Amino acid sequence: MNEFLEPGSFVRHPDMPDWGLGQVQSVVGHRITVNFEHVGKVVIDGTRILLVPEFLPRQ
Repeated sequence: MNEFLEPGSFVRHPDMPDWGLGQVQSVVGHRITVNFEHVGKVVIDGTRILLVPEFLPRQ
């Protein structure tokens, strides 16, 4: 379900909006490491959490 993710992608955690915007650092199997604005690096189990993609406008 998180197959679209790759390092550099921007995401939000659906259950933790206060974590802010996150940037994917790595994807290894179902383990997704994301650096969130307000909590830092978190390892997400991609089989349990469907991260929400955030498409930022190009500058």
